[in-house]
Amino acid sequence: MAGGAFEDPGTLKRAHLYEYRITSYFIYACIVAALGGSLFGYDLGVSGGVTSMDDFLKEFFPKVYRRKQQHLNETDYCKYDSQILTLFTSSLYFAGLISTFGASYVSRKWGRRGSILVGAISFFLGAVLNAAAVNIAMLIIGRILLGVGIGFGNQAVPLYLSEMAPAKIRGAINQLFQLTTCLGILIANFINYGTEKIHPWGWRLSLGLATVPATLMFIGGLFLPETPNSLVEQGKLEEGRRVLEKVRGTTKVDAEFADLIDASNAARAVKHPFRNLLEKRNRPQLVIGALGIPAFQQLTGMNSILFYAPVIFQSLGFGSGASLYSSIFTSGALVVGALISMAFVDKFGRRAFFLEAGCEMIFCMVAVAITLALKFGQGEALPKGIGIFLVILICLFVLAYGRSWGPLGWLVPSEIFPLETRSAGQSVVVCVNLFFTALIAQCFLVSLCHLRYGIFLLFGGLIITMSSFIFFLLPETKQVPIEEVYLLWKTHWFWKNIVGETDQTGDLDRT
Repeated sequence: MAGGAFEDPGTLKRAHLYEYRITSYFIYACIVAALGGSLFGYDLGVSGGVTSMDDFLKEFFPKVYRRKQQHLNETDYCKYDSQILTLFTSSLYFAGLISTFGASYVSRKWGRRGSILVGAISFFLGAVLNAAAVNIAMLIIGRILLGVGIGFGNQAVPLYLSEMAPAKIRGAINQLFQLTTCLGILIANFINYGTEKIHPWGWRLSLGLATVPATLMFIGGLFLPETPNSLVEQGKLEEGRRVLEKVRGTTKVDAEFADLIDASNAARAVKHPFRNLLEKRNRPQLVIGALGIPAFQQLTGMNSILFYAPVIFQSLGFGSGASLYSSIFTSGALVVGALISMAFVDKFGRRAFFLEAGCEMIFCMVAVAITLALKFGQGEALPKGIGIFLVILICLFVLAYGRSWGPLGWLVPSEIFPLETRSAGQSVVVCVNLFFTALIAQCFLVSLCHLRYGIFLLFGGLIITMSSFIFFLLPETKQVPIEEVYLLWKTHWFWKNIVGETDQTGDLDRT
């Protein structure tokens, strides 16, 4: 199959000698680190709900509130078209985009744990400021602090989970990040559904409760072990060996520890990791992991649906409470999708989930576009049956995304970079991801207003493009040790012509 050729993982260097057991120490470390996803998820869920609450709109965006009241029971593509309103959402992602480069330095110099703690503190302060906001300036500053927290958390947590996990279950462990993101979204929607009925300060409660996951992550992070990979990279070999034995539940870690030392030696030779990303031997990781996958993850249109699910459902003619209730269904589908992916991604592989779910997502986008073209935007109330049909389509789309581009968009980039560029590479991943997140957040509502149903056809076309990208360029990485993934490029039909046979340390054993 195009893009899928590689040697059996058992023939790669020392991989077949790795041993591990699942220990309580390992489980604790992964659960605490994965709480970083709940920060991202809670904000994704809560921000869209708050921007549809009348009390919030009356206080900060009265023009949008008046326009909404004029079309309360009608469908209208443009009722929420306000660049300042969308700036409330997207300012967080622009801040995260910039802060991720600071996170790269902290992660490499002081470890993944350091970035996790910084992220928790910044997110907590942002939540407090947003809950207490009395003007738009306070809202935006609070969002910026939240963005810094997400920038640090999203940079460090996927790396932490991939480095702590044994190769054979790395997919499932890394997707704890996506699972907690999805649970954060689901919990935020339940909270919005309740606080929407609390007048006039319910929105403050929704925003302020973001302090809860930040507090849990900070307290848990104080007792979190650093990853063996990071400790070895910092020259702390004895501590790295001790932590590796503890998380693997065995003293027989010679083979894996030797691979960590080899990777660390290569990493220490690199003085400028960001510049190193541009080298020819790192071209596959740059194109696929740092640029392609994080950009495409947002260009599916999924985060637009998550940001504005309450807004979309209100624009479809649902009432305010009904729209938040509908959002709970979509975020529930996201959680189910994440659980499906966790259960089977290490069995069926990354490519299978990308490609199968891509076909389903294309179908859903086209069906939504056709339905809206025929029944929506005429200034009339949407028939109940059509509204229910659209909710089902959106839930199916979310379920497909939740088992593919959602979790794999973080998993695959975190596992394909060599140690010497891993921290820098993950920073570029987060930067590109948040740039396109902010771009889509800022442009979606105005695009919905002007392109109408065509926006969903555009997303459908982009999903076709990204599925082709995966089919031809991404090799299968399931169960390949993280420090040996680079060997896959040397046998890939396309990338072997670019990276060559001896560009990176270590040779591919032939059988």
